[in-house]
Amino acid sequence: MSFQTTIERPASIRGAGLHTAALTSLRLSPAPADTGLVFRRTDLDNFEVEAHGRNVAKVSYATSLMKRGVWLSTTEHLLAALYSCGVDNVYIEMDNLEVPILDGSAQPFIEMLAEAGVRQLRKRRKYLKVIKPLEYADGERRIGIYPAEDFRVRCLVDFAHPLVGRQEVELKVGRETFTHLLARARTFCFFDDVERLRAVGLIRGGSLENAIVLTKDGILNASANGEGNGSGLRFPDEFGRHKALDLIGDLALVGRPLKALVVAHKAGHALHTALVQRLLADRCLWVETTEDAPTRAAELIPS
Repeated sequence: MSFQTTIERPASIRGAGLHTAALTSLRLSPAPADTGLVFRRTDLDNFEVEAHGRNVAKVSYATSLMKRGVWLSTTEHLLAALYSCGVDNVYIEMDNLEVPILDGSAQPFIEMLAEAGVRQLRKRRKYLKVIKPLEYADGERRIGIYPAEDFRVRCLVDFAHPLVGRQEVELKVGRETFTHLLARARTFCFFDDVERLRAVGLIRGGSLENAIVLTKDGILNASANGEGNGSGLRFPDEFGRHKALDLIGDLALVGRPLKALVVAHKAGHALHTALVQRLLADRCLWVETTEDAPTRAAELIPS
């Protein structure tokens, strides 16, 4: 029998947003059962924006939410940490519009959760169990969700770059697997795209301290934030792992723990969130259940 959870005590962090460069103080606070993951804009009288597919606003290089004109940007890394760690209910209090990018990964949010602790509530957890497949494609980009007894993701990326190429990861999603296999994987971009993105008002808070920057045949910040191996990477397949992290963060917008296998092939935020919205819109594809998932060995499978 599985019960809903919240955090034990508040935890706070402060940093700049990747795209706006806006400084934001972010605080996680306990919430009662059946609240879900709810953002509160403390600079706007605690206006609440639920982390849910119905509030998806924009998915250009990040996932943004909007409700009644109130905007929240770059939610995916924080939501990935909360969702993977099984936190069902929490208030995410922010005094600005963008979640801090910090080091470009979800590791700082995992550390926040370790500080906050997780507390069980006296109400059964409700899962969204997929019972029929749903597939969606945009050219060569594809995503699908399929029946499963637990929550697994399989994510493939393929970039024509000597340090990336084809990378595929698969894992059963949970606190341990996410913390050890995905949380430290950072966001990345191509140096040739930097000026174009800044010209349209994006990545104004980006730096070599919060993103991997790929040059034509290498990494611009090869000596920064790596493992002392000179590559600048925390994992040989850090790019594929970070895309899997983003996928999980976007799937959190389902609003309930999933029982499903999600397969993403060269997908991104637009396909991730489209899948969430199409799934939620069709009640023939899923049921709500309080049944626990069976225990299986967790694994990450490079391809």
